[in-house]
Amino acid sequence: MTGRLLAMIGIGLLSALPVQARERWDFRFSPTAQAPADAVAVLASDLYDPAKGFGYEPAYKPEAGQPFLFSVKVPEGNYRVTVTLGDAQAAGNTTVKSESRRLMLADVATAKGRFETYRFIVNVRDTILPAPPPNAPGGNAVRINEREVGKLDWDDKLTLEFDGSAPKLVALSIEKADVPTIYLAGDSTVTDQPAEPGASWGQMLTAFLTPEVAVANHAESGETMKSFITGLRLDKLLSRMKPGDYLFIQFGHNDSKQGWPQTYADPATTYPAYLRVFIAEARRRGATPVLVTSMHRRTFDAKGQITNSHGDYPDAVRRVAAEEQVALIDLAAMSKVLYEALGPELAPRAFAADGKDATHHNNYGAWLLARCVVEGIRASALPFKDHIKADIGAFDPTHPPLPDAVRIAESPMRSDVTPRGN
Repeated sequence: MTGRLLAMIGIGLLSALPVQARERWDFRFSPTAQAPADAVAVLASDLYDPAKGFGYEPAYKPEAGQPFLFSVKVPEGNYRVTVTLGDAQAAGNTTVKSESRRLMLADVATAKGRFETYRFIVNVRDTILPAPPPNAPGGNAVRINEREVGKLDWDDKLTLEFDGSAPKLVALSIEKADVPTIYLAGDSTVTDQPAEPGASWGQMLTAFLTPEVAVANHAESGETMKSFITGLRLDKLLSRMKPGDYLFIQFGHNDSKQGWPQTYADPATTYPAYLRVFIAEARRRGATPVLVTSMHRRTFDAKGQITNSHGDYPDAVRRVAAEEQVALIDLAAMSKVLYEALGPELAPRAFAADGKDATHHNNYGAWLLARCVVEGIRASALPFKDHIKADIGAFDPTHPPLPDAVRIAESPMRSDVTPRGN
């Protein structure tokens, strides 16, 4: 039976059930024993088609060892993804990301004829909100900005990106997963940045977690706590939140801008008040709130020390955490130590735009900050720390790995547009 006939049979099987009724999707990309014989055969010419519900993203189809993106139409929710990587005829080197460049697996090497299978959790969301009752305030969709239109975080597909010097995909399975979810609320330093060279710790965190927990990154560039509420972003994540979930809250970069009169929050009054709103809303749904202080900007003084570019905001977060008995990850304190350890000469290599941007990070910098967050989780009393992968060693921000020691394959998407709020 030819591969094309198998693919046609597979498409027919997938089409037989409505997307919402399906619990599992199985695909095979190579006729090896590692790929289930009854899985849908995918050909290099199978571009994404909403009618059949799967395929390669047209702008990033597989070509001669180049990065490629593969999407599957799924309802909103958490999914356990199983990938088998390798090639019977050649060695491979594969990095796997999901949605908008969330790092799942980094630099997986497979020798010729060797195959490796991995599992991870991907959160998929759309902009839809449960409609409010008649005459009640609210909305039926998140008010995304113009830069988010078409972003892979806000569609009806689960998208996987395969990068590396020789990406090799053999088989793929996707199934619904009922697991705890870590929701991230924040700004551009937390969001899933959609294109190189930008990156944030929120999209790196996934690589350090076991396949028993999901990360739903609702952070967005330019957001403040007030705009996160008025834009219905808080409503969106709360609409999905359930007991046993977590809400990580990191704001401050934009809340402190007095030139933004509609969203400015005073560190002595309104800023801590908004923090308490987020905390209370999470607790009301049985979730655990976690406060995160904003990392410093890269502002060195003449002695090579990082100056405080956030004023009283980090102390406000620390104070609210103590008063509300909320777990605190002090990324401001850790980033100061981290940047000073790198020093004025090396620290720019952790930032976007070849170091010209002193606020936003590249892959290396985002990875370092995610490691800091992981260490903050480890040092806490949060049960969530059991979901850190067992092979993730300790990280000391006073002795960070050098840039060339952290290998994260770049995505094919690139942009020179600065993040909103920059």
